Amino acid sequence: MTGHPRVSVVVATCDRPGLLDRAVAAVLAQDYPGEIECVVVYDHVDVRTLDLTPGPGRSLAYATNTHRQGLPGGRNTGAERSTGELIAFCDDDDVWLPDKLRHQVELLRAHPGAAAAGCGIRLQGPGFTRDRVLGRDRVVLADLLADRVMEVHSSTVVVRRETWAAVGDVDENIPGGYGEDYEWLLRVAAHGPIVMAPQVLVIVDWHGGSFFFGRWAMIVEAQRYLLRRHPELARSRSGLARIHGQIAFALASGHRRREALRELLRVLRLNPVEKRILATVPVLLGVLSGERVLAMAQRQGRGV
Repeated sequence: MTGHPRVSVVVATCDRPGLLDRAVAAVLAQDYPGEIECVVVYDHVDVRTLDLTPGPGRSLAYATNTHRQGLPGGRNTGAERSTGELIAFCDDDDVWLPDKLRHQVELLRAHPGAAAAGCGIRLQGPGFTRDRVLGRDRVVLADLLADRVMEVHSSTVVVRRETWAAVGDVDENIPGGYGEDYEWLLRVAAHGPIVMAPQVLVIVDWHGGSFFFGRWAMIVEAQRYLLRRHPELARSRSGLARIHGQIAFALASGHRRREALRELLRVLRLNPVEKRILATVPVLLGVLSGERVLAMAQRQGRGV
């Protein structure tokens, strides 16, 4: 990779006026000196032309999801329609800071063996702002097996076109598309390291309005699918405990208490200090609902 390669940015959406417009405007306003192609993919809703005028070296295109309905299909449609040497995704409710692409392309140019580049994030929600910057310069597969590294997710990562070709599309078979970026990033990290920009470059709109909020059965099936798809997760006891802890919490929240108890006992054997044990017990006992616990965590800039 030499010079300033063309970057294709895919924004998959069901159309959220205001949020979508803000996200795309921030993509087009990057101070990166190379070309930026932004592809907005509408997921089985009418295409709305945005009132935005791309400047020099910028282009804005629209597409309809031609794959399976859902976020993975939208991302895959956009990647197929794109032409850049580098590919990036931006969630339609997140905002890139102006120097995001410039810093990340410099990193990829300096590290030719890297599969992708990530960056720090700013969680911004009602009444709070929290910066998260990883204290190391790269993320490898072992890191993602052990933990869900928040600084490496769908709105932060820029990948090489050859990485995309090597690891394959975003998985459209994950139930509900839940955790599709994490599953795909496991494959990216298996292909090569993800180098990290040492500064905050993305604002994540932490509004608690996720499509998955309260969809407990979907979350259980998606996490079990992940375990079947990636048996290498068993290499990390703490990472395996984390995923089984998420399953236990979702089962308890969905009033499947007997199954939840079995999962919780598995988590205890894997990692007795896994934090999701404390989150699950009050739900299992009926003291708090899963929705209440999750809302409390999200107000602190955390998930379960």
